[in-house]
Amino acid sequence: MGGLRSYVPWLFGDNAPRQNYVPVLGPRGFYRLAYMEWGDSDNPRVLMCVHGLTRLGRDFDYLARALSKEYRVVCPDMPGRGESDWWDYKTDYANPNYVQACATLIARLGVERVDWLGTSMGGIIGMLLAANPNAPIARLVLNDVGPFIPKAALDRIAAYTGKDARYGGIEDVEAMYRELAKPFGITKDEDWRFFARISSKPAEEGKWRLHYDPGIAMAFKVGPVTDVAFWPVWEAIKCPVLVLRGAESDLLLPQTAEDMTKRGPKAELAVIEGAGHAPALMAPDQIELIRNWLAKTA
Repeated sequence: MGGLRSYVPWLFGDNAPRQNYVPVLGPRGFYRLAYMEWGDSDNPRVLMCVHGLTRLGRDFDYLARALSKEYRVVCPDMPGRGESDWWDYKTDYANPNYVQACATLIARLGVERVDWLGTSMGGIIGMLLAANPNAPIARLVLNDVGPFIPKAALDRIAAYTGKDARYGGIEDVEAMYRELAKPFGITKDEDWRFFARISSKPAEEGKWRLHYDPGIAMAFKVGPVTDVAFWPVWEAIKCPVLVLRGAESDLLLPQTAEDMTKRGPKAELAVIEGAGHAPALMAPDQIELIRNWLAKTA
């Protein structure tokens, strides 16, 4: 926790987050799953926030801080990201193992139901969980992802995922992300600096590297990249769903988002202007959108 205080002092005070770990039985034995927890640990209202493919739980710091008075907000690092353990067998970085990790974490939290907010991969994990009978997902917020993902978007993601680059300093990391993560819709300089810091960690010889295992890219190498569709999963979801779509997204296409309002749980759709894949959920209006939807569907 000490390292966090040096560059985001506004996060710390009465509602400082807690860094926790839970042992999870994975495909090759036990590993540590890290998660940040905000708010009252006795609050029965739990919001789990799960990040995208190359991201980490700290992506939700702004949102978690804002909602920590109403919710116990839990933001895990999926295996191979952030403070969670990396895996030796890179082919194990796959959705079934992520679903198992999140189910274990929900059990650790000691509650029967959670609300779920998932960005991209985190939304897929949420859908896979929510589609199961007796799922513990009470309400589902999907940030720029749905049950159809076009090959073109996957090709774009595959092109940058897994490169184990070294950077001369945080400024270089920030410059890279300002270009690569432009679709996230971040507009403030201080938010870009924050984003760069949480996304990187010190490497050898004073360099910096990104805060995830490059081996997570193995998922793109085990076979040809094709369109991905899992509408039967969507049709099996019974809980209320809010879908957020970046107006310029290449991953959640307009027709897919529209179909999601008519099929399965018949989601409510909100389009976020000035963003593509995927909105960063750092802006106050985006956070309020989520807060208000959770409140009205409670």
